[in-house]
Amino acid sequence: MNLSSVDLNLLVVFEALYQTRNVTAAGRTLNRAQPSVSNALTRLRTLFGDPLFVRSGGSMMPTARAHQLMPQIRPVLEQIRHALTPPTHFDPATANQRRFRLAAGDYADITLLPLIISRLRQDAPGIDIRVSRLDRRTIVQQLERGEIDVALGGHLNAEEGMLVQPLFNESFVCIANQQHPQLAAGHWGLREYLTLPHALYAPSDDGSARGIIDRRLADMGLERRVAATFSHIIALPAVVAGSDLIATLACSVARRFSDPEKVCFLPLPSELAVAEFSIDLIAGRQAKRDPALAWLCNTIAQLNVGDILI
Repeated sequence: MNLSSVDLNLLVVFEALYQTRNVTAAGRTLNRAQPSVSNALTRLRTLFGDPLFVRSGGSMMPTARAHQLMPQIRPVLEQIRHALTPPTHFDPATANQRRFRLAAGDYADITLLPLIISRLRQDAPGIDIRVSRLDRRTIVQQLERGEIDVALGGHLNAEEGMLVQPLFNESFVCIANQQHPQLAAGHWGLREYLTLPHALYAPSDDGSARGIIDRRLADMGLERRVAATFSHIIALPAVVAGSDLIATLACSVARRFSDPEKVCFLPLPSELAVAEFSIDLIAGRQAKRDPALAWLCNTIAQLNVGDILI
C-alpha cells in the first residue's frame, strides 16, 4: 500500500470510535459532525476490508480485526502526537479535564485506593478517577489499548516496555474462629490445614479461579477442601468468625477486618513455602511519554504504605 494515498486522519477517527463505541460520541471527541465521522468509517472499512465496528444495541462494537489493529495504531498516533507536541510541565494543582482509569481487584480497592484517592483529592482536585474491576485475563490488552491507565494488584503480568513499579510486599496468614473445636488442642500444621474446610476469595464470576496456594498444593500432590467461595475478600473474616471454616488471605486485610475477640491468626504451614509477594503498579508504555500519567504513577509509588501494613 502506498502510504501517500492514505489519509492518516482516518486513524484518529478509528481511535475515537474504538474508545467511545459510538459515532456521535466520537464526533464530539473530535469536534466533528456525525456525518463526517460516518463518512470516515466508510472509508476505514474500505481501507481495511473489514466492517471494523458493527452495531449492537446502542453501541458500535469492534470486530476482531479492529481489536487486532488497535494495539498497532495507538502507538503510531501517540508517537505522532508526541513529536508534534512541545514538552510541557504537568501541574497537578491546576490540571483539569483529565480522567485516569484505574483497574483494581478487591484487595487493592480496600487497601490502596483510599490512600490514592485521598492524595489525589489533595494534590489534584481537578482530576477525575474511574476505577474499574481488574480482569487478569485481559488487563495487558487493556493497558496496551489505552482502555486502562494503571493496574494495581499482586501477581500481575506485564509485557516488555510497560512500567512496573513495586509498591510494597504482602504475605499470607491463616485465620480461624477463636473457639474452633478442632484447634482447641493447639495443634496446627499442614495436616490440620488440609483437614479443615476452607473459605476462599475467588474474584472470577464463576468462583472457580484458584490462586497460588492451590497451585502450590497441587505441586505437592495435595488438595484442600474449599467449602465456600466468595467474590469479595472482605467477606472472609466475618464468615470465619461465625463458622468452622478457615481462610488464607493477605495479612493486611486479615488484620484490618478481623475481630480479634472472635478470630485467631495462624501462620501458613511451612511446607507450603509461599514467600512474600509484591503488590505492583503496572502502566502501559504511554506512561513514559505522558507527563500526567507519569506523575500519577510516581505519586502512587511514593505513598506511605505504613497504614496498609498493620
